Amino acid sequence: MRLRAAEERGEREVEILEREGTHLRARIDGREVSAQFDALASGGGTLSIDGRRFRIASARRKDTILVAVGPRTFSFVRAEEGGRHRARGLAAAEITAPMPGKVLRVPVREGDAVVAGQTLVVLEAMKMETALAAESDAVVKRVLVAPGQMVDHGALLIELTPPAATPSTRESGSPAT
Repeated sequence: MRLRAAEERGEREVEILEREGTHLRARIDGREVSAQFDALASGGGTLSIDGRRFRIASARRKDTILVAVGPRTFSFVRAEEGGRHRARGLAAAEITAPMPGKVLRVPVREGDAVVAGQTLVVLEAMKMETALAAESDAVVKRVLVAPGQMVDHGALLIELTPPAATPSTRESGSPAT
């Protein structure tokens, strides 16, 4: 299975090579890693990668799995699904809270054009910051939260619309004579 992992620092290609129980072997940007996940509670647990342990929180939102590892948040989507969504111009029209928490920052405003991977909202939950990022290029239609606000799991935070279409090269230029 091939995944696309997006975070503030950019995107990564992840290929799951083998999965057996809670152990998996994957290739991340060409580097093979071994990982072990131990669930502690619903949506949380520890992840050991090549001998290093991390406390994580995870949640599923439609076709996306959000994973918070310390201050970093990763959005995983199937590489094939990401391509299908991109063809429509917008991967997700709504950004919802993956877990109950407090809104720390909203670095975008209504009308802002955003690019895939750009942080839209930062939540604090379980003493960890989770950055929620745009899954595709879009325009912020509505911002429904403000810093300091408490939100429940699934609360609608931001609505997005597809970016304005650019004219194709066939439509521009002078007509043929």
